[in-house]
Amino acid sequence: MSRRSLLLGLAAGAALTGCGVPAAYVQPGDRARRDVSKGDRSVDFANWPLYIDTDDEDTSKRPTLDSFTERTGISVRYTEEINDNDEFFGKVSPALMNHQETGRDLIVVSDWMAARFVRLGWVQEMDRAKQPNVAKYLDPQLRSPAFDEGRLHSVPWQSGITGIAYNRKRLGREIRHTSDLWADDLRGRVTLLSGLDESFALLMQGNGVDVTRWSAEDFHEMCEQVEKLVKRKHIRRFTGNDYIKDLSTGDVLACQAYSGDVIQLRADNPDIEFGVPEEGAELWAESLMVPNLARHKRNAEALVDHYYEPEVAAELAAWVNYVCPVPAARDVLASSKDEETAALAEDPLIFPDDSMRKRLAIARDITSEERTPFAKRWNAIVGL
Repeated sequence: MSRRSLLLGLAAGAALTGCGVPAAYVQPGDRARRDVSKGDRSVDFANWPLYIDTDDEDTSKRPTLDSFTERTGISVRYTEEINDNDEFFGKVSPALMNHQETGRDLIVVSDWMAARFVRLGWVQEMDRAKQPNVAKYLDPQLRSPAFDEGRLHSVPWQSGITGIAYNRKRLGREIRHTSDLWADDLRGRVTLLSGLDESFALLMQGNGVDVTRWSAEDFHEMCEQVEKLVKRKHIRRFTGNDYIKDLSTGDVLACQAYSGDVIQLRADNPDIEFGVPEEGAELWAESLMVPNLARHKRNAEALVDHYYEPEVAAELAAWVNYVCPVPAARDVLASSKDEETAALAEDPLIFPDDSMRKRLAIARDITSEERTPFAKRWNAIVGL
């Protein structure tokens, strides 16, 4: 199950972030409160469903969290309450804009949403002096996204690639370019992602655009291309995570997809392939952040650093099958006596090789000024 959620366009969230409401911005000096971590050895951690390792015999147990508690004495109140980025934004924004605590010490959101939190001043800087593992082991390619230079406010939980999934046996050929999706024999057998933030980068890359610095002209050119494909009925539909069902049943032969999903699909159907086009694909992350006025900031920072120990990162990667933000975890998995676990170290969708990395890029975020008009145009195409 992917955590890259469908952009639902929550009205309140879109209006607030799209217009960049000045009153919502929180000054740096107003983001922290007295930390009670020393006296209260706990941390409140909000995450997405099915996004952490569980015990095979007792799914209520989470081995990597349990090992953190055993080592530090810090208990973790773990909730799987984030089902959609905009929905969660709507849940916590009233408190954050009114300078109130959210009741959460650590949250995980997609980087395009993390960019909104950073712009609004709703999250605190982490103390890297207390996070030696993050400083040492964080993937260099993820260290300084445009929305959070130096990763001062965010740390990747897991990463992934937006590329192309296809049924090679049914299609009868390999897909090597984004433009291969527009071949005549794929008319009506292709789906694209409906969320603007999830979809635009790969489509622009297919047009030869450097997505680290794309322009409004690049965006509108991409939209015109997709509009023509829609009119020709080339695109079967726009999807959220339900593209998984379409690909599995054979209703579509190729689609825009997330790398983590395809690893799981291949376990049931080895004919499913995942392609990183030669023009490039988007590397993204979903990141840990400490919201303003969190009561247990130091405990939260310690928990983040725990997940950057290579052994812990390897255990998590073996369960979730996304791109691991800790490259050093590869050697840990490779040394496993279990053949299936050791094989994960060689999977480029978990540990991209140098050849694949050269084709991956982190797209610049859509600015607050761009978001409203761009979302309006894209949603009109998609039918949202």
